[in-house]
Amino acid sequence: MTDLLIQHGTVVDGTGAPARVADVAIDGGRIVAVDPAIGGTGIGRTGFGRSGFDRVIDADGHLVTPGFVDIHTHFDGQATWDPILAPSSLHGVTSIVMGNCGVGFAPARTGAGDHDWLIGLLEGVEDIPGTALAEGLPWDWESFTDYLDALDRREYTIDVAAQVAHAPLRAFVMGERGANPDEHPTDDELRAMYEQTRAGIRAGALGFSTSRTYVHRTRDGAPLGTRFSSAHELIAITSALRDEGAGVMQMISDAYQSPDHEYVLAELDLMLELARAVGRPLSMTVQQQLDTPERWREMLAFAGRCRSAGLDVKAQVAPRPIGLLSGLTASVHPFMLCAAYHEVASLPLDRRVIALRDPDRRSRIVGQHGEPHEGLIGQITHRWDLLFPLTDPVDYEPAPERSVAGLAAAQGRPAAEIAYDLLLEDGGNQLLYLPLFNYVRHDLADVREMLLSDDVVLGLSDAGAHCGVICDASMPTTALALWTHRRRGEGLPLALMVHHLTQRTARQVGWHDRGVIAPGYLADINVIDLDALGARPPRIVHDLPAGGRRLMQHATGYRHTIKHGTVTFTDGEHTGALPGRLVRGPQTHLW
Repeated sequence: MTDLLIQHGTVVDGTGAPARVADVAIDGGRIVAVDPAIGGTGIGRTGFGRSGFDRVIDADGHLVTPGFVDIHTHFDGQATWDPILAPSSLHGVTSIVMGNCGVGFAPARTGAGDHDWLIGLLEGVEDIPGTALAEGLPWDWESFTDYLDALDRREYTIDVAAQVAHAPLRAFVMGERGANPDEHPTDDELRAMYEQTRAGIRAGALGFSTSRTYVHRTRDGAPLGTRFSSAHELIAITSALRDEGAGVMQMISDAYQSPDHEYVLAELDLMLELARAVGRPLSMTVQQQLDTPERWREMLAFAGRCRSAGLDVKAQVAPRPIGLLSGLTASVHPFMLCAAYHEVASLPLDRRVIALRDPDRRSRIVGQHGEPHEGLIGQITHRWDLLFPLTDPVDYEPAPERSVAGLAAAQGRPAAEIAYDLLLEDGGNQLLYLPLFNYVRHDLADVREMLLSDDVVLGLSDAGAHCGVICDASMPTTALALWTHRRRGEGLPLALMVHHLTQRTARQVGWHDRGVIAPGYLADINVIDLDALGARPPRIVHDLPAGGRRLMQHATGYRHTIKHGTVTFTDGEHTGALPGRLVRGPQTHLW
């Protein structure tokens, strides 16, 4: 008996090749045949007959794609207690990479002090509730190798992998000095970080990540110790990847958002020096920022020049806007600084909504809203032209007339009043969407241009992080649903978008055993009703340890998700199966 037959589906195999109707046979967790006649009336060229399968899935009229590979997540803590790893697993993702942006929970010296510092690090940088981390993390590791062993003892709905993160590595070796960006490691400390990284790569780390952005700060507001790391420090550590002949480098720098041209050139020079010295793939965060709307073009051009020079440097981009979710249940909203709001801010949601509906309080809060602040706070509280009520399914390319400013103009009312009333809808659970990146021109034409480049790789979902303000784990769903049925401009080919989500991301991290539907590859597969595919509006839930909150987002259109040949989700419901495991290092296509 062969395990599973997926019959009559429209196979989009992940390579970028055109779709074709075919059956897919799975045995022992791998694809054994892809052929139009496997499950037909005859035996077919493969020699399999319908009666020789344990289970048959009829995929007639549906897409059959490889499982999606998300290389930019922050499930580092959640993976130590949660086997489901939603929302990612609800959106067709079957493999994830953690340890991005230079933050994580290993290595970590035994002791409450180091543990508390790491919790504060992730709470500040990635908006993960510290109380949830304090209760949920088992801390059954010290070295990075120990951390991988701890993950290896667990089972999941998806495969997980991790990178060595710079910030905890620095603190592990340098102590308190490692958390200070103005402190530089000694030669002995550099050697120790090299050895720790090399041991991590040998144990199965996929690579090394670092952060160089002012945005990343600890719970106490301190910048990360990695922010000003020199090329000398970075090369000394990542030469472990060169010496092992394995591993990738991932970096977030302020180059994509800094108005300082000299600074940008210096950052790009540092990346070039790092790529040349180490000779391993490097990906850098690239987003279109409001104040530097053309910088992404410079960074993609830089990646292209690197490719021409034989260096593997890619821009890590997103297939949609990256935005904040604003609401009474979220971490931010436009009236969060108003004194009259603070008078009721601590009330339970139902009582708070009643208080906020009082005409006198409403008048006082709207009256206190005042002039905009600078920077991000000003955008959160006053960018009415970029603030949109969420629809169901969510429209991630909303038209300007649907913004709070657009609604205000149409109704002849102040925008602040419109926003206030929207926040009270659905019993105070209504969320508003504020696209801060990739939406400068109020459409996704520039993102489309990014996605057509050979020098980009999809990432930046940050799944598992920003629990009260961002929910971009649903990006894979948007990548297919929006770009293959785009309403506000030219779309993108289905085969290209599936390739972006599967083979291209898998190969970026050295995985050549997944991301393709062909004999010998892992049987990680999605069966999708493309016409029904969509992302439901995110909702706040309190299911983290200690009752911690996070944003959860479901999807429609995923008929089945299959991991290692086992059906893990059917119509969005978990089957109870946990076939996912830790993946150690690069993977080869064995057949």
